[in-house]
Amino acid sequence: MQTIVCMRWGDRFPVDYVNRLYRGVMRNVARPTRFIAFTDDASGLVAGIEPREIPALRLPETGLGGSPWRKLALWSPDIGLTGDLLFLDLDVVVVGGLDALFDYEPGKLAIVRDWSAKETGNSSVMRLPAGGAPHLVERFERDPLEKRRLYSNEQVYLCRESGLPIAFWPREWAPGFKAMMLPRFPFNLVQNVILPEGARVVVFTGHPRPHEALRGEWPAAGWKKLYKRLRPVAWLETHWR
Repeated sequence: MQTIVCMRWGDRFPVDYVNRLYRGVMRNVARPTRFIAFTDDASGLVAGIEPREIPALRLPETGLGGSPWRKLALWSPDIGLTGDLLFLDLDVVVVGGLDALFDYEPGKLAIVRDWSAKETGNSSVMRLPAGGAPHLVERFERDPLEKRRLYSNEQVYLCRESGLPIAFWPREWAPGFKAMMLPRFPFNLVQNVILPEGARVVVFTGHPRPHEALRGEWPAAGWKKLYKRLRPVAWLETHWR
């Protein structure tokens, strides 16, 4: 049984993002697969999703409560799961088979190679061993603001302090929507975003999010509106539903 997990807290993403991710996962697995949503609000989840409470993580009262640092709860000794977990951020779109992600480089923390800081990983698509590095939580809770000072985000922290061997996914498996697929200005004004061959999970970071890209919208302020534009992304109608 393969286990795929996501995490949702607060109102940054509507529950529809969890449901669409679940449906995308189940369309793209051939093996028995369970889908777990760690969440603080299970209302609105479709049948088939297994809701669980987010493991406790002591965060400072200000500064980190709504940030991706909360994802460190995945490394909690109280996660209540065993074996490998495939974690997917809510703003990714599954476009190809996922079974291979469980087979790739066994025994390692598998993660996207970050497009801007290539020496570290992007945790939007990550296979981790359940309970494999509980010290990440312990060290963070000891002094979270110091960890935030030392590391720009949670994914840099886990890559540098997990102690686990790391494998980066093949580049074509998890392309970044803006970093690899969106045509550069001014070509983004007239060219469509093409889904690359071999892609399995498309990673959206920031804006546009999938629902915005589907409509050809890119929220921006001031003069940035002149170049932050894109045509409606037609393949999202098939893969993000």
